Amino acid sequence: MLRADISKISILNSNEENILLKNISFNLDPNVIYTILGENGSGKSTLIKSLTLLPDRRFFRIDGKIFWNGKNLFEASEEELIMLRKNQIRYVFQDCINSFDPLKRISYYFDWMVEDKQQLNELLEYFNLPEQTELGKLYPYELSGGMAQRIAIVLAAIVKPKLLILDEPTSAADTAVINLLIHFLRDYVSDGNNSVLIVTQDLLFAEKVSDMIAEIKNHTLTEFQVNQSVGLK
Repeated sequence: MLRADISKISILNSNEENILLKNISFNLDPNVIYTILGENGSGKSTLIKSLTLLPDRRFFRIDGKIFWNGKNLFEASEEELIMLRKNQIRYVFQDCINSFDPLKRISYYFDWMVEDKQQLNELLEYFNLPEQTELGKLYPYELSGGMAQRIAIVLAAIVKPKLLILDEPTSAADTAVINLLIHFLRDYVSDGNNSVLIVTQDLLFAEKVSDMIAEIKNHTLTEFQVNQSVGLK
């Protein structure tokens, strides 16, 4: 499904090039939850954005190859990348409230992104959220961080992308919601050859949900077996 072989990801600053990540290599197969652990500032978010070439090329340089179903994304057009992000690979970023337009009610996103309103209500109910007519009246700034995060997960998952990428999905969640999310993601990857890629600092969550765990340390990525203890030092 996805194969990344990235020699380096650099931050460009004036005439300097500072290497953020190097020698990143991993495969993501269908029906797998793959989790990347790492501390703040380790480059986790930049790495997942780099998988579909999202970082601004004025400030970031990505060297290597990234294959999606056999196609090297470095050879894809901008239009192809946009369609890929829209239909096949969907992101849920950590700062979910700021992912929404503050001038638009949540109903705008329901109308624009969702065709099956019954399924929408089922997912909202599953994640302990109000039903769509009530929730749709709210502006993003009226949501709690946890509500915004769960709505973003619903909107990303409801289009059934082949790859769902989650950035710190437990950062605004309590234990009950985390347990719901674990069951939801396990069901998601068992249906339709879908996969999930997570970046997080939450080791306990990673161990409960993942088929494979990797850790970013010293600017590179190391894989571990799920039953092997991984500590962030």
